[in-house]
Amino acid sequence: TQGPAQQLRPRVEALASRIIDDVIERGACDFVADVAGELPSYVIAELVGIPLDDGRKLYQLTETIHTADSALPPGAKLAASTQMFQYASGVYRDKLAHRGPDLASQIIHAEMDGNRLDEIDFQLFFMLLIDAGGDTTRNLVAGGLHLLMQHPETLAELRSNPALVPKARDELLRLVSPVIYMRRTASVDTELGGQRIRAGDKVVRYFGAANHDERKFADPERLDIHRAAGAHIAFGAGTHVCLGQHIARVEIDCMLHEVLTRLHAIELDGEPEWLPSNFISGIRRMPIR
Repeated sequence: TQGPAQQLRPRVEALASRIIDDVIERGACDFVADVAGELPSYVIAELVGIPLDDGRKLYQLTETIHTADSALPPGAKLAASTQMFQYASGVYRDKLAHRGPDLASQIIHAEMDGNRLDEIDFQLFFMLLIDAGGDTTRNLVAGGLHLLMQHPETLAELRSNPALVPKARDELLRLVSPVIYMRRTASVDTELGGQRIRAGDKVVRYFGAANHDERKFADPERLDIHRAAGAHIAFGAGTHVCLGQHIARVEIDCMLHEVLTRLHAIELDGEPEWLPSNFISGIRRMPIR
């Protein structure tokens, strides 16, 4: 929830500052791997109670899992998922025997009506936490900076007034929309937009399409960091709204603030490379200097 997420802010701010310290000293980096991906990997590793280096390796597995099959060697996605589940099994056994203050321990030892999650349930829960806890935030920060660099006047405004970062974050979430779609199953017969939907039908919603709906947003293709906050659905809505949205906002705000206030002469050092995926919209590599 929002309260616990805000309690993490000082720690996230410190981590973001340390990451930018390293980038400034080096003078150049791959912004995705070294900045946008480093912070969420570190935060989720700390929350779950695993080493940072393991968080980085799991981040690489999620990238493979989200890549389109046509862009991977045969069996690569299955191998990555298997490695993720094997690692989750090790975490399950370790936290079951040695309970700690971390989130993984809380999930494993939690009970409802006397029942606990079994190992397979935890494997699936763990994959969700690692998957959603890193990939989407990483893609928003990288894709958002790329978009801001294409709008130097907005970039300059944010640098002169960092208090606008939360509004900018919402607008970047709307335009970048890191998750492309989600599919659900209709539980009852209904009608939506003149289309008849029967119980059991598969229904796909495309977040980018909704976030560019001209009936909802005036001039939807325009980057406008002064739009009314919260109108986008990049985090989903209703029962299936993003579980980690409050932590994501803290991470995004802290990292954008560090980038905007401390990297004053940032520019691309090569063309960004986009992840070939039909599920996640994100930049895989973006060299900067």
